[in-house]
Amino acid sequence: MVKAAADLPQSMDGFDPDYVSIVEYIIRCTHKIWEEKAIGLIYTHYAHTTPVHLTDAELYGRDQMVEGTLRTLAAFPDLRLYGDEVIWSGDDQVGFHTSHRVTWSGHHLGHGVYGPPTGARIQRREIAHCIVIRNRIIEEWSVQDELALVQQLGLDAAELARELSQREAETGFISPVGTLGEVPRLSGQHHPPIQLEADPNDPNALPGLIYSLIWNARMLNYLADYYAPGAVVWVPGNRRLTGHGDLTAYILQLLAAFPDGAMQLEHVMWNGSEEGGYKIAARWTFQGTHRGPGVYGAPTGKRVRVIGISHFEVQGGQIVREYMVWNEFALLKQLFWPG
Repeated sequence: MVKAAADLPQSMDGFDPDYVSIVEYIIRCTHKIWEEKAIGLIYTHYAHTTPVHLTDAELYGRDQMVEGTLRTLAAFPDLRLYGDEVIWSGDDQVGFHTSHRVTWSGHHLGHGVYGPPTGARIQRREIAHCIVIRNRIIEEWSVQDELALVQQLGLDAAELARELSQREAETGFISPVGTLGEVPRLSGQHHPPIQLEADPNDPNALPGLIYSLIWNARMLNYLADYYAPGAVVWVPGNRRLTGHGDLTAYILQLLAAFPDGAMQLEHVMWNGSEEGGYKIAARWTFQGTHRGPGVYGAPTGKRVRVIGISHFEVQGGQIVREYMVWNEFALLKQLFWPG
């Protein structure tokens, strides 16, 4: 990946003339579609065959995007999306990659997948990784903290996950983990590689070090090398972890429940400098088998797969803040999938 310049405005050949930078494109088209309710702009800002990857579904094409947007806004008609960060790379000739972190805020005022309106106020995080060429998004990976939303509605997450997975199975929906092969952590009978040769001060290498060394090789003692002592890490359920102890406990709980769990890094992009600090976006996939007791109850033996995106803020060579966004509610649905 080539480091992206942060100078604005920038060349935006093929884009609508009111977009003077890729950051403005992402922020403004999101505002127009979701807050101004110009939902039809999806037809001019997405390609006809755009795939949208979710943990629990694969959407294909603009009509499915329009349908999903209508459903969400019907349930949360006063929804506001606050743009927290856009990390990007590329240009208008080869295309842009963008990782857009937003905070949703609104009230549950309409009917939808979560049942009748409760009037509850909700706030949750979402990150969308988009590939954008000539004013159109041609591929998107979207991750949401749906668990936080369900909890704020006062619903029982486990019971709702069981109900929705049963309903989806009965309507012919195919489980997203139904065709998974071997968990990609080990190669044959070899142990996970312990890779120390990468430079942790290289923002392009840092996420790979964390996932391969800490998560996959289980070398949690290296966590203190990459995270500042007072680092703040936000995880699903709007939970805030502070410091090495909280983060270590969180990783241990996940790996105890999924002892063969593996993190696979899919994409990295970053902005910033060594002097001013880096902002890094890493898209990853976690797979594992529910073979251990813990936060998800007694082992079910079910395979799980979740898409996640992390935003890291790095100062002085260490991570001072991370937003780890993935759909833990979708993981619960996989554990409760019939059969």
